[in-house]
Amino acid sequence: MATIFSRIIAGEIPSYKVAENEHYYAFLDINPLTKGHTLVVPKQEVDYLFDLEDETLGGMMIFAKRIAAQIKEKIACKRVAVVVLGLEVPHAHIHLIPINSEKDVDFHREKLQLTPEEFAAIAAEIAVE
Repeated sequence: MATIFSRIIAGEIPSYKVAENEHYYAFLDINPLTKGHTLVVPKQEVDYLFDLEDETLGGMMIFAKRIAAQIKEKIACKRVAVVVLGLEVPHAHIHLIPINSEKDVDFHREKLQLTPEEFAAIAAEIAVE
């Protein structure tokens, strides 16, 4: 059975796409910690990030680097954190989270509540060609 991320990539579930190429897909987290919180996933369905082939993992980080640079340019933040948890969805992924302090990466705190229009505007603002 396809993961929720595979279904998002296939267009079966809508997403706020930020970037895509033949191997990777990036979209806004719908339960964001901060404005611009983005998920980066390989199109290949592999459960654990470190089970990816070296070339795929390296390519994913290069893809994420371009997105992080765009987030940093467009969203007011000191850094873009890279977080790997990997327990909530059995599909390798990384979180790119705009931060101004380490508190911004606390997954136990209340998530932002954004409207569809706000999500769409953020996705358009940080979209990478």
